Amino acid sequence: MQPHVIQALHDWRGAWTVHERAAQAAFTTAFPALNVSDPRCYCFGPTLRYSTPGEGEGKVCLDDHGRATFECEKVPVSAVAAAMLEVWGVDWFGEGPAGFGEAPPGAYHYEDEQTYAEYEITVHDDGTADVSIAYVKVDDVVTILDALERALDVLRPA
Repeated sequence: MQPHVIQALHDWRGAWTVHERAAQAAFTTAFPALNVSDPRCYCFGPTLRYSTPGEGEGKVCLDDHGRATFECEKVPVSAVAAAMLEVWGVDWFGEGPAGFGEAPPGAYHYEDEQTYAEYEITVHDDGTADVSIAYVKVDDVVTILDALERALDVLRPA
């Protein structure tokens, strides 16, 4: 490879590393429970994870195309409902006009044909919900993480 091409590739890798670290910083700023203590990687870069009793567990990562994925399980449905209402409004997923807080148990999907993003909210009959948001921009995941963090904070004891 030509020296100037090697340098250009090196510069790109350096910029990507900065981008990846900035994305991780944005994720953890929006949702402080996320951490890198578990080194397993399911995307291209490190996977940030959380597990908080009463608030669920999940992960967020950035793939090698710069798309973010956020998945969580066993989150109080009231927190998911509040976050989704703030970010999406109601009935984008067919959950009904009252939003996820009143949605019957089941899986609710939305796929963005322009960006190929995939969204799935699964409401369980035990008062929890799972969220899977895949292949979205970093700012989209940060927005959801921030809304979910604030919704969970309302449920935390004072």
